[in-house]
Amino acid sequence: MAMPRGSRLDHLVSEAIHIIREATAEARNPVMLFSAGKDSTVMAHLALRAFYPARPPFPLLHVDSTWEFAALLEFRDRFAARHGFRLVVAANEAGRAEGINPFDHGEYYTRVMRTDPLKLALDAGGHDVIFGGARRDEERSRAKERVFSVRDEHHAWNPRDQRAEFWRLYNTRLLANQSARVFPLSNWTEIDVWHYALLSGVELAPLYFATPRPVVERGGTLIAVDDAARMRWRPEDRPVRRQVRFRTLGCWPVTGGIESEATDLRGVLAETLSSRNSERQGRMSDGEEGSSLERKKREGYF
Repeated sequence: MAMPRGSRLDHLVSEAIHIIREATAEARNPVMLFSAGKDSTVMAHLALRAFYPARPPFPLLHVDSTWEFAALLEFRDRFAARHGFRLVVAANEAGRAEGINPFDHGEYYTRVMRTDPLKLALDAGGHDVIFGGARRDEERSRAKERVFSVRDEHHAWNPRDQRAEFWRLYNTRLLANQSARVFPLSNWTEIDVWHYALLSGVELAPLYFATPRPVVERGGTLIAVDDAARMRWRPEDRPVRRQVRFRTLGCWPVTGGIESEATDLRGVLAETLSSRNSERQGRMSDGEEGSSLERKKREGYF
């Protein structure tokens, strides 16, 4: 399906490709974060276009929290192999051995199993430019981000230290102890991501499409039982199979699904256009109004 020339989406695609090329040209050792979610998949697809017919000159980096959806890990490996990306997987093996998990450890789990291994992997790889798939429309702390988001020697983000970006001019200079998180999809919306995937034939993780899945309801949120052996069952839990999909993906014990009839991208796009709910309503770990996520960002998360 052709993308209309001169459309808003065509402009966003050109802008994203320009950002990827500009950042790569100035980088010493870039890397692209890849969660295998819809945003990072679209970003990786744009990177393939940016350097075609050559392969992008950087690897994909995935942080495996140990509680990823099984289907997401399968999609991650298939996507990287299909497109010739080198895939680097980071994990906190000590945290795994200790049994750190999202059921019992909350934000401590996020820091230990996501933020810490991410920072260690970036230091080990000596990466100065780190591409991420964040969009400004997701929630208010991400709306404070620049396209080129400067981080200090500890990978910490301080909104007061960010540079102005007038007329889409990007300052790529970094001090020896700094790095930059670069967000090519900053100006995209959720609708733009779905629309691009539909028009460009981008394969996305199957979790985004409705199918009967075993779930339990907790506080009005439908939690998929992705691994029954590791599920922390409560006395009131009554697992049932419902037709659900996910708008956003995180660790499966804290990611809520939505009941849906959308089994393909057209259906997902139609449902999203008519939805009045936030994209991140299913993220049980974000905290009230994004305050928790902003604190995580200041510690070096994403």
